[in-house]
Amino acid sequence: MMKVSDEGQFAPLFDPIALGGVMLSNRICMAPLTRHRSGLDGVPSDLNVEHYRQRASAGLIVTEGIYPAPMGRGYLFTPGLHTDAQELAWSKVTAAVHEAGGKIFGQIMHVGRLSDPLLLDGELPLAPSAVRPDPTARHYTVNCPRPKRPYTTPRAMTHREVLAAIDEFANCAVRARRAGFDGVELHAASGYLPMQFLSPNTNRRDDEWGGTAEKRCNFVLACVDAMIAVTSSDFVAVKIGPGWTFHDVFDDDPLSTYSHLVRALSARSIAYLQIADYGMDWDVYGSLRPLFDGPAMYCAGFTRSSAKTALQSGGADLIAFGQAFISNPDLVDRYRHGWRISRPDLATYYTQGAEGYTDYPNFADCDPRDLLPVDSAPIPISAETTG
Repeated sequence: MMKVSDEGQFAPLFDPIALGGVMLSNRICMAPLTRHRSGLDGVPSDLNVEHYRQRASAGLIVTEGIYPAPMGRGYLFTPGLHTDAQELAWSKVTAAVHEAGGKIFGQIMHVGRLSDPLLLDGELPLAPSAVRPDPTARHYTVNCPRPKRPYTTPRAMTHREVLAAIDEFANCAVRARRAGFDGVELHAASGYLPMQFLSPNTNRRDDEWGGTAEKRCNFVLACVDAMIAVTSSDFVAVKIGPGWTFHDVFDDDPLSTYSHLVRALSARSIAYLQIADYGMDWDVYGSLRPLFDGPAMYCAGFTRSSAKTALQSGGADLIAFGQAFISNPDLVDRYRHGWRISRPDLATYYTQGAEGYTDYPNFADCDPRDLLPVDSAPIPISAETTG
């Protein structure tokens, strides 16, 4: 017989927590998940509204990556937040989430050198330095809506263009606040523009934006400062993926780079720091968490049981779940009651319709034959399938 509730055993996941300027009802967060369901003009669709509304029982939703300016766009059917139409559409998303009792941060994501002239009106992508991504390196390939050709060599940003990009992040934060978001998260992981500044193989500058670890951190910190200046410190969060080589970024001494960055972020009293450990051969959480005096969100590969352990250890304050939220809109209830979880359909991760996006059923409507044990680990994903 199915137990009525596992909530007592897994109580740490369901404790409320104050985060920035909002109170979260639980510690189960929805990780940012790019799903390519917006318009080609970067305007979120009605599908986006319904998708996020369905998952509003999460303690916090962090949206898919939102490009803050035209040059930040790297994929087709992803959302932006730099036009009035995009802002209006996002306001419908946040209103739906709030009406359902949820909280939502918008993740701001500039892809930098990982874009393509076909997406940029013929312009070369911008980057800290003119270093072409290795076309054989792990990246989103088969099912991802982006030009099916090797990356081009980007154009090194001038000092003026670096300052302009910082302003674009700040302007996006202003629009996010007007659109009703509870906060924003700067995406400084996954090999995108902020991480390109952090990584020595992609940042070969010798000015104030590159060289030493401290100078390579300056772009991220300047973006954070600019966003705080136009909103508030409790409106701004940051995601980092220390040492991850995804999208061909490398750092021979990530502990040095990220120790400086995390200490500097701690001094800014941001809403939270999302730390993603993608299987590094060093203790990412144990090394960096003590350096940050604020809420920490851990991300990557967690199950209900491992999330409980991370929360009980005193390191994590929040746990972000990605794949589980794709196929389980009622994930919080499933974790609370110990109900089995639905298997995601990998083939529809990056398609453009309702299938595999808003049509996953709640537990009561599931076929039991399609369900996995509640503590199932995320399904390994081939780089040739999704990245």
